[in-house]
Amino acid sequence: MTSQSGTHRLEYLDWLRGIGATIMLHGHVWDSFLRDDLRNRGPYIFSQFMGGMPPAIFLFLTGVTLAFLMDSSERKGMAPVERVKTAFRRSGYLFFLAFAFRVQLWIFGIPAPWRDLLRVDILNCMGFAIAVLSMMAIFPTKSRAKAAAAAGLAIACVSPLVSQLHWEAVPWLVRNYIVPDYHSFGFFPWAAYLAFGVSAGSVIRAIPPDATDRAMQWAAMLGMGAILVCHYIDSLPYKFYAQSEYWLNSPLQILTKQGVVLAILSVAFVWTRYAAGPGWSWVRQFGTTSLLVYWVHIELVYGRELFFLKGRLNEAQTLMAAVLVILLMLAISVIKTRWTEVRAFLTASGWWRAPRVERAAGD
Repeated sequence: MTSQSGTHRLEYLDWLRGIGATIMLHGHVWDSFLRDDLRNRGPYIFSQFMGGMPPAIFLFLTGVTLAFLMDSSERKGMAPVERVKTAFRRSGYLFFLAFAFRVQLWIFGIPAPWRDLLRVDILNCMGFAIAVLSMMAIFPTKSRAKAAAAAGLAIACVSPLVSQLHWEAVPWLVRNYIVPDYHSFGFFPWAAYLAFGVSAGSVIRAIPPDATDRAMQWAAMLGMGAILVCHYIDSLPYKFYAQSEYWLNSPLQILTKQGVVLAILSVAFVWTRYAAGPGWSWVRQFGTTSLLVYWVHIELVYGRELFFLKGRLNEAQTLMAAVLVILLMLAISVIKTRWTEVRAFLTASGWWRAPRVERAAGD
């Protein structure tokens, strides 16, 4: 693998992640700040429709990076059991971030219900899904691409059936990690995106660098095909499940979103390889610091700091607020990645005073 190819691969994955972060910021601002009487109109409905894409994108890309880890372990000659353990340890890191995030939000929200500490958010879903799908490391990379795709399809198709089971006797925390729910990121159906990401990441690692262009063409065709086929099936007069809610557990919704993710992925590849210049990109900047952006903006948008804006803005004001939040998060992202340069600029401008170094006697 050439360094140039590796750079392009990193760029287009970061670009996709940055698009997800931008859509996320826009959707959350509209969800938090728009007046209630305007939430049945087109702008809000569109913002929330698009707002359903970032979790799918982030889970998919988490699966891609997990596949890279599995492939690297395989190339190092690790035994299958060791590869599984290595992948499983990644889930511990995600769980640590998830609980640290919940603790921070809980402290900032005191007084707050103690159950908020155990809420199953997207980071919890990532950790649990990785723990389960770490078994995919048993397969060699080429076989893993097929096995993970099959696992993702199975998770999506089983989700309506999981919802129909009787979960009353199961503790609420366990239910939230498994059962489809509008207020939690359960394994069903959200883990399907991570499984599809493992499949895609395995394909990226298995193909030679000069075949990436062709693979992205197939990704675009597969994505658009999935969208069209799911739309056609959804328009049929009969249904495959006795009970299924489209926005909660429908396989058609999951596969449609996955089709959109693949289409955006192919566009990101074409853009970063053939159209984008070599300079700085604000989209990719978001992509390299998406966790920081997610962590900070949740407290800003849903916390107490901007309480005077929540549910009080009209559509034009909400759009302006979304732009301002995006710009603020971009500034924080740049400061994070270029702190040395920012500190040097502030020092030269007189806004930052470097700590004085005490000299020993006789120096």
